[in-house]
Amino acid sequence: MAKYLLLKHYRGAPAAVNDVPMDQWTPEEVSAHVQYMRDFAARLEITGEFVDSQALSPEGTFVRYDGEGRLPVTDGPFAETKDLIAGWMVIDVDSYERALELAGELSAAPGAGGKPIHEWLELRPFLSEPPTITE
Repeated sequence: MAKYLLLKHYRGAPAAVNDVPMDQWTPEEVSAHVQYMRDFAARLEITGEFVDSQALSPEGTFVRYDGEGRLPVTDGPFAETKDLIAGWMVIDVDSYERALELAGELSAAPGAGGKPIHEWLELRPFLSEPPTITE
């Protein structure tokens, strides 16, 4: 089994087919989308392929250790992940092909008008071992 991260983006990925921002959806469309996600996760729980998932709030703060007693540093040339990452799901599957299949299915969650979003999801494998460093 291999773990994969399915990463949902607010922006930064290619545009979805049904590219209406969620804040413009009706409450019923939002509910249908959330229910699709729950049903998808429930099916994967039955097969043992679901690990965890979370939707993320758009609020967030950058924090960095900058020495004893210093305040967090928040400025710099960093991507604002609160503007980029909408949520994630972790799956544990038998193959890369299965991970692709599930990512494709999750991409079809309904959006505006009840039509599938066909959003792009980022599929990333977890490292199974620390990388080997050679110098």
